[in-house]
Amino acid sequence: MAAEEPLRMPPLSDGGDEVLTWLKRMRDEQPLWADERGVQHVFRYDDVQAVMSDPARFSSNIGRVMPGFDPEQVSANLASQDPPEHRLLRQLVSQAFTPRTVTGLRPRIAEITRKLLDAAPEGEFDFVEHVAHPLPVTVIAELLGVSPGDRAFFRSCADALLGTRAEAVSAAEHAKALAEANKELQEYLSAEARRRRAGGSGGLIGALTAAELDGRRLTDLQVATFSGLLLTAGHITITLLLGNTLLALRDNPEAEARLRKDRSAVPAAFEESLRLRPPFHRVVRVSTRDVEVAGGVIPAHRLVMASTLSANRDDRQFPDPDRFDVDRRPNRHLGFGHGIHFCLGGPLARVETEIALNLLFDEFTELEVTGEPAFHDSEFYGPKQLTVSARR
Repeated sequence: MAAEEPLRMPPLSDGGDEVLTWLKRMRDEQPLWADERGVQHVFRYDDVQAVMSDPARFSSNIGRVMPGFDPEQVSANLASQDPPEHRLLRQLVSQAFTPRTVTGLRPRIAEITRKLLDAAPEGEFDFVEHVAHPLPVTVIAELLGVSPGDRAFFRSCADALLGTRAEAVSAAEHAKALAEANKELQEYLSAEARRRRAGGSGGLIGALTAAELDGRRLTDLQVATFSGLLLTAGHITITLLLGNTLLALRDNPEAEARLRKDRSAVPAAFEESLRLRPPFHRVVRVSTRDVEVAGGVIPAHRLVMASTLSANRDDRQFPDPDRFDVDRRPNRHLGFGHGIHFCLGGPLARVETEIALNLLFDEFTELEVTGEPAFHDSEFYGPKQLTVSARR
């Protein structure tokens, strides 16, 4: 008798339809599942939220169980820290990266968006290439204070970190290329932090070097790591959110008609898009002890994958969860995380997406997704290529 095929999550490269069916099955039948590598997966809203909310039982430091992680790099990364160090790092970063900083970017975000839309080809064009991809990387480069002469390099690093593996390139070669791009970016940002500390021009990098709390300051490595995190996570999030929102409107033309008439509903539409299609479809933690979850036990010192994509579609939390509902209240999605690691860049993503959608509606009387999008097939959930037909 042939051995039974191990249960596996379907690929995301089809846009997620098969994945969504699989996730519903897991929520209903196997809310706690260990894959063939022993990685623990949780799927229901309450369980995913619990994993994200309890750093004492679920650590963000995956270097605990993953060999090869640089301890110094892990300790400098806000996303990998647990209390009490996380609290200090977040407070220091929050001194520089404030809501006022984001609000002050609104005019410039609008200006950049208009220029990108004006430069877009007539008729059909790739929305990701011409708008969704260059917008956030340009905004973040200017926010950090990257000099105009260095922005081509900065964008090339962002391109490499967001890119997916070509079919002709092996996984090992792809991983090596990503590591090299990340190393180059870290070296560049560390040098920028040293230059700011020596009296160079400001930007967010300068504000991060100046932040102080109880006599503590961020190290150059911590400044560089947060700046790199803002570029990669912020850039990826906004790029995918913009593409995912156009896909949601493609599937719900009545919602687009409403948004064109009632722009006050644009923020709610963004939140609903973030619920249905979160750019990062799962978070990773490490169990620090044996933990009871979903009627089973997660053993100590195991990687735990908490599926935000599944949680955001859980009918135990969201009525009619697969429907794009601009009037959904409340909308306690987990697209920006939960607990102490709730996304610091969330306000920036909200502002950029709101401005971009409003300007798209202003600029184009018709905007239609044409053809079949090409989707990421890795940790990212959304289109890497999205052809649209636009009429001014």
